[in-house]
Amino acid sequence: MPRNQPRLILVHEPERACCERLVADGHEPERAAEISSYLAQSTDLAGEFDALAAACDKRGLAFAPVELDEAAGVLAGADREATLVWTLTDGVAYFRGGAAPALARLNGLRTIGADDSVFALCQDKFRSGAVLDALGLPVPRAGLARDGNWLVAPPASQAGWFVKPNRLGAKIGIWPDSRVDDLGHALELSRRVFAHYRDDVVVQPYVAGRNVRASFLGLKPDTGVEALGIAFVESGGDFQTMADSLALYGDTGVVAKAAGTYAEPELQPVAASQPAADRAIRAMAQKLIGGLGLKDVFSIDLRLEADDTVHLIEFEVCPGLPCFDFRAYCASQWGLGLADAMAETARTRLG
Repeated sequence: MPRNQPRLILVHEPERACCERLVADGHEPERAAEISSYLAQSTDLAGEFDALAAACDKRGLAFAPVELDEAAGVLAGADREATLVWTLTDGVAYFRGGAAPALARLNGLRTIGADDSVFALCQDKFRSGAVLDALGLPVPRAGLARDGNWLVAPPASQAGWFVKPNRLGAKIGIWPDSRVDDLGHALELSRRVFAHYRDDVVVQPYVAGRNVRASFLGLKPDTGVEALGIAFVESGGDFQTMADSLALYGDTGVVAKAAGTYAEPELQPVAASQPAADRAIRAMAQKLIGGLGLKDVFSIDLRLEADDTVHLIEFEVCPGLPCFDFRAYCASQWGLGLADAMAETARTRLG
């Protein structure tokens, strides 16, 4: 690489390394594999590293994928003036990707995405929900339970509740019975989640509506919420489960595709049928940008009712870049494939 050539470093935590570490920590191999499936985008994107390198090279950039366990040494020796760090996956508990933006800051390197404090916040659904509520955003208030005991009692709900692990993503620990009609069942699910994953559960009032994903990639530094891609995600059910997620991504997704059981959800633009809700979601995203410091790349999960009532469920600072919905967003919003969209974003930051 020529001296001082601008370089994009993509830090990623492989499923394999995470799974081995979890097993060494005493997790059952099957559960460790389920937990590490959150990192499937590392598996899926690895097959496109050559395409990313070529897209970067076209723009005068070098590209270096770096596994998380090697990141401390690589970032310590990086050129401050010519390096941009992009963290592929977040995590402060089961996953450790949240260390990458902190390491970049420690070494004075520029980054893509929110600062490291937000990387930590978004991996704790209960705490992030409290912050979103404080910002006046329409997030369902939550209770918190651990191994059959309430840490915080949930609010009353005539429509029942939804139960999900507090620090796990990718639908891990979400089963067909995760929507419950009584709090005794919610506590039973908390015991199941604790036994499987050692995690707490968030218990929120069930909210009606269709699932919506809002995706954002700031191709240029001054890109605003006009570039947000807001789409209904139709998977054939009220909510996606862990089994659905495992069939979409990573090694298990490859197996599902080979077996003919892969069923990619359909995306439909919200603005086409509910333009007022589309505007409201963009206003919420602007509040997240101003209040939390989201930037460059993120996604928001919501539920939208027919009367335009919007429920904000959670946000991600490391959306699944190689996932079907983000690829579709890059194509529809920017007219680019994923590799070119990432490389062009890096080019505009590195000049």
